[in-house]
Amino acid sequence: MSELLITFNRILEEAPSARRALLENYDNLLRVYYHYYYYYYCHDNYLQSADGSLKALEETKNFTTQSLASIAYQISTLASSVLSLFDAQTSQLRHMESSINLIGQVSD
Repeated sequence: MSELLITFNRILEEAPSARRALLENYDNLLRVYYHYYYYYYCHDNYLQSADGSLKALEETKNFTTQSLASIAYQISTLASSVLSLFDAQTSQLRHMESSINLIGQVSD
């Protein structure tokens, strides 16, 4: 029982920081979108410079890759926490099942 409570409390403690990290990653991806839109559709001088557009494209791709990797890591961490909680609940249910079976054997 205490293992379940410890796992549950740990998840509750980590949830706000995980949420903040996901929101930061969302903001980063939104910035990538605006960066792409601004430089590739709105800025005339930028479109005239081939070297600048290639450099910006590489920066945008790198930033996007980093943001997506960070989001994948956050989702993986959250999934691991949920799986830990499920494992603890499964263990608790097995213990309860064992106790119920023992009570059933004693009453027979």
